[in-house]
Amino acid sequence: MAFRDTIESKYKDIMNHYLKDQNEQILYQAQKLSRKLIEHQIAPEEIISLHKTIMLEHNLTKKTFSDSFDILLEVMIGYGLSYREHQSLRTEQLALKSEIEVAASMQQTLLGTSILKVDGLDIGAVSVPARQMNGDYHHFVKDENGCLGIALADVIGKGIPAALSMSMIKYAMDSLSENRHNPGAILESLNRVVEQNVDPSMFITMCYGVYNPLEHTFCYASAGHEPGFYYSFENQKFHDLDGKGLLLGIEKKTKYKEYEQKVSTGDMIILFSDGVTECRTEEGFIERDDLIGYIEKYIHLPAQEIVTNIYKDLERLQEFELRDDFTLIILKRTE
Repeated sequence: MAFRDTIESKYKDIMNHYLKDQNEQILYQAQKLSRKLIEHQIAPEEIISLHKTIMLEHNLTKKTFSDSFDILLEVMIGYGLSYREHQSLRTEQLALKSEIEVAASMQQTLLGTSILKVDGLDIGAVSVPARQMNGDYHHFVKDENGCLGIALADVIGKGIPAALSMSMIKYAMDSLSENRHNPGAILESLNRVVEQNVDPSMFITMCYGVYNPLEHTFCYASAGHEPGFYYSFENQKFHDLDGKGLLLGIEKKTKYKEYEQKVSTGDMIILFSDGVTECRTEEGFIERDDLIGYIEKYIHLPAQEIVTNIYKDLERLQEFELRDDFTLIILKRTE
């Protein structure tokens, strides 16, 4: 309402100045005003009504009556031009939105992964993009010995560039040997691919781990990725899955250290992207201890229900508007 009052006052000023001095510059101001009218969705009939009101307020001569329509004409011309530009931009935006929707659907298909069945292991995973395109990537793969490989990568950034980088990581993963027992070697191979093919302004973190169901161990390596958690059922305590390593693509000859964690019955491995711990609230980011609290809240449930419930709680905490891509994976040994 305040803006409409301002527009009315501005229109009156332009009209009064032009009736006193038929200056071309004043007509230009009238055209500029028309853009504001479009932006604030003021319809042409409202402008004509305003013009009529102003005319009634003035004791116009035949000449000034005619001159006043110069202003109205300029505003209408500008309005028409602005409206056509607005419609053209809207058409382009709709076309772009449609293309992004198709690309997002293709990405979902290309990066899709299934939660594989492993004897004695309960697995849960949830991955939700903040926008249409996902800058997180997770993948499960089983080798010929029954070992489960888990990949989790995160592009520092969002949108189409991040999605393209994730697609490249996926295809690089597919080209690797089926025998994926060495997480450090996996990251070294991917690091060379990223260093050669990704713009230096893009940064990718990644964790790759292998769960051995015969030895009940989780061997992993990290490329600057958010540290996960290990939950000890015996001690009822959470520990950080410490793992250090340079982000992918920084240095071509980077080596990645491997770590191993013994997994007993009831223990859990928890992996996640920084979109989980960087959940923003009015008070700021949640702490890692806050995340542990959410896990403890649902720890009695199956792994998939744990991750789903945590996602719903954190989504609600952010008023259903994710600020970053969200991926959470839990492995729970059941026997």
